[in-house]
Amino acid sequence: MLGVYERFASVYDMFMDNVDYDMWVEYIHKIWEKENISPKLIAELGCGTGNITCRLAKEGYDMIGIDISGEMLSVAREKAMEEGCDVLFLLQDMTEFELYGTVDVILCLCDSINYITDYDGIKKVFKLVNNYLEPKGLFIFDINTEHKFKDILGKNTYADCEDGAAYIWQNYYDENEKINEYYVNFFVEGEDGLYERTEECHYERAYSVDEIKKAIEEAGMEFVSAYDAFTFNKPNSQSERVYVVAREKGKCMEDL
Repeated sequence: MLGVYERFASVYDMFMDNVDYDMWVEYIHKIWEKENISPKLIAELGCGTGNITCRLAKEGYDMIGIDISGEMLSVAREKAMEEGCDVLFLLQDMTEFELYGTVDVILCLCDSINYITDYDGIKKVFKLVNNYLEPKGLFIFDINTEHKFKDILGKNTYADCEDGAAYIWQNYYDENEKINEYYVNFFVEGEDGLYERTEECHYERAYSVDEIKKAIEEAGMEFVSAYDAFTFNKPNSQSERVYVVAREKGKCMEDL
């Protein structure tokens, strides 16, 4: 069994072409405006193939992209070169990431936080985020909700086929453990015309907004708000994705 997104990286963008990344970036801008912040240096945890990172870099922001998958970062680097983006990509686990200094904003999108499957793990990430944020800097991230895992993905099977690639995704949500398991078989056409089959198994955990708020505060940050995705409405029982905004409280001299 390969690690997360190791083999799938080569066709990830093909199967994610329905995601409106431009809208995602526009929403991030709206959050910045609401919180009255004009960042210059931004780090993105779990940047994947750089769909958000490169868009922001093209807008003139200094970007750092961090991901645990070397294969995903390889695709991101190629994309950045093709689009003329100057991005620093770092191969790091977000639970142990290191930066050379502080940044104005840290992003973590596409439910990357859900991939951390224990509470102590997310608190560890939040503490690192707090450490690397400028005073009053923002941490913006999203999470898939339990409603999405339980009532939408559930115990269903999904499949998709594109030119040269296909996948079958079997989903299972354990309500007791609050763990969602994605078991994916995908098939990629080689130069010889034959298809290679690869398996990957991914796990995400459902967190409540209260759990997230508690972890943020225990990590030393200020919980600002949580929103039903792409709105400024409070999350509700039908929310599938929730955006969370946290703020660094202001470092004392002895912390620097």
